Amino acid sequence: MGDGKFATSISCMDGRIQFPLAKWIKENYSVDYVDTITEPGVDKKIAEDSSHESIKSKIGISVNIHKSKLIVVSGHYDCAGNPVSDEKHMSQIKDGVKVISSWKFDANVIGVWVDKNWNVVLL
Repeated sequence: MGDGKFATSISCMDGRIQFPLAKWIKENYSVDYVDTITEPGVDKKIAEDSSHESIKSKIGISVNIHKSKLIVVSGHYDCAGNPVSDEKHMSQIKDGVKVISSWKFDANVIGVWVDKNWNVVLL
């Protein structure tokens, strides 16, 4: 694969969070590119649903082909796809990190919260 370091972002489809997330990941983890896998309310889907094959397959492409060494699971303020409290989102993100970590990809898995000011906070 071409030059450059990749990370993987598992995020809500909400367009308001894509730029802040990619910018934060690039700045804090010294990567050139961020593969983005989106679903509405993805933090809830990973934490509470048992069907993960699509997401798992996409992560596999990012990790195995692009050689991503970082997987970022996120949730955000004002999520239409998962309208729960901030605290519930953060709990789901942490659970999602555990689920994805259990898949044993050769990558570090972290969770982040995007707050009402579109700032990214490491959980």
